[in-house]
Amino acid sequence: MIHRDWTAAQIMNPRGQGAWLLVCEHASRQIPADLEGLGLSEAAHLSHAAWDIGALDVAQAMSKMLDAPLVAGGISRLVYDCNRPLTAPDSIPARSEVYDIPGNAGLTDSQRSERFDLIHTPFHDAIDQVLDGQTSPVMITVHSFTPVYNGVVRDVELGFLYHSNPTAAQRVLDVEQAKGRFRSALNEPYAASDGVTYTLAKHGEARGLHAIMLEIRNDLIDTPVKAQETAWHLCQTLTQAFSALQKEAAV
Repeated sequence: MIHRDWTAAQIMNPRGQGAWLLVCEHASRQIPADLEGLGLSEAAHLSHAAWDIGALDVAQAMSKMLDAPLVAGGISRLVYDCNRPLTAPDSIPARSEVYDIPGNAGLTDSQRSERFDLIHTPFHDAIDQVLDGQTSPVMITVHSFTPVYNGVVRDVELGFLYHSNPTAAQRVLDVEQAKGRFRSALNEPYAASDGVTYTLAKHGEARGLHAIMLEIRNDLIDTPVKAQETAWHLCQTLTQAFSALQKEAAV
């Protein structure tokens, strides 16, 4: 089989000189043509199940504001979730919240491994490629979440997640909460125990970098204007927090 439209990753602003790396694993709802839409309904394909609504708009805006390279996923997480290892049950989900994914049902180990090789491997190779050209950047992954999940209303608007080292995420939270604009929390609405910090651990903490996952409620960024405004706010918060961390480290 010839895979002509399986572009797993895009590297944007590759020559950015800011001391940051941005990653957006769930940037796209693209499904390669040879998968025939995975048998999804139109509603499922347009829904948050297929991608992180607004996350790419925020990540691209932050890339420009911080002059930072950005690695963005090019294929829907329903084909393969680049923020999961192959061993994770939800790396290739047969169901996502209320939606069945017929094209993922009953896959053989060989078929699952092929998805991994075509999507996960080149995506994470792209992250390594960018990191190899930087000197100790701060790694920020950009995600969004739904206001309601499995019938439960989520009160939090911004979440700052970490894998095992809370130092940077806690400092960013302190700065954000002092601003008082958004309801924010540490490790909400997910945490490492939910298996969502795979990229942070694989590339950030493995290299001894500060690594934070941003979770933004998607109704705050579901238009380009709102995404731009939120990106600006987050850049100010991150810059302030890491400036303080650098000063402390220099003492």
